[in-house]
Amino acid sequence: MKVAFVGKGGSGKTTLVSTTARHLSDQQRPVLVIDADINQHLGQSLGLSEEEALRIPALGSEVSRIKEYLIGNTKHISDVSAMIKTTPPSTGSRLLTITENNPLYDHFVRDVDGIRLMVVGLFSEEDLGVKCYHAKTGSVELILNHLIDKENEYVLVDMTAGVDAFASGLFTRFDVTFLVVEPTIKSVQVYEQYKRYAEQYDICIRVIGNKIEDESDTAFLRKHVGDDLVAVFSHSPFIRAMEKGAMCPISEIEPENAAALDQIVAEIDRQEKDWDQYHEQAVAFHRKNATSWANAATGTDVTAQIDPSFSLKDAAASL
Repeated sequence: MKVAFVGKGGSGKTTLVSTTARHLSDQQRPVLVIDADINQHLGQSLGLSEEEALRIPALGSEVSRIKEYLIGNTKHISDVSAMIKTTPPSTGSRLLTITENNPLYDHFVRDVDGIRLMVVGLFSEEDLGVKCYHAKTGSVELILNHLIDKENEYVLVDMTAGVDAFASGLFTRFDVTFLVVEPTIKSVQVYEQYKRYAEQYDICIRVIGNKIEDESDTAFLRKHVGDDLVAVFSHSPFIRAMEKGAMCPISEIEPENAAALDQIVAEIDRQEKDWDQYHEQAVAFHRKNATSWANAATGTDVTAQIDPSFSLKDAAASL
């Protein structure tokens, strides 16, 4: 399953991504995590030092390398410069799996105690006044478009704060999107805005309550988000220690928060994979990008990259 974690800045989503990833890995489930937040802290949250995290090659700085690998021998893409972030896979494209080894992973992926980690990278000084961060997160969209996740395999993506994901089609690339929501009006408003924007796209949105002090906090969230609330995290000395750099075994987390992690995983596992819809959404956003900017930018009709004979469902079944 492909899973996004979003929320208001400071809501604790990065911590919940790393904690969920560690929980899954502790159960021997394959996990790939991607740090797609403009504030790159996921590596450190998993236990890397700042220096180790900064040494991981950034997806957003080497998009051409990603394109070159994914193109494979497809005849639907003329060259790397014509491939854009929404380009869907076609016959001859290279598809990725979570557990495989390949030259792309050899370069970009780092293993952190059994968890595979990729990072989009920081917003550099060279980008100031020239690019937006979506120029970098497009690398994640390309990877997810070409990634086949199998049963009991998980891709967790730490997204940018707020509703920023709606500036691209990246928000449709997930089987479930978790809004990390604090028991405050401002945090609930981010959820409401996200849910409103997502209504027409048939994406699954669920809520994780964080920084819960007592039953009144849970009742507050339940009042505002209803049945979308699937788990709540109470004040956690374990997570507090983790945020200070003490990486204790995940099995030592408080019982009530371990139960919350189980509830999150159960909600992920409850989703049904629909490869046809997934590919159709990718194609729809590719057409939209073609007419709005990509055809003019590349000097070619990028809708020709759409392969009507390609079935992502069949491709997934064959891997």
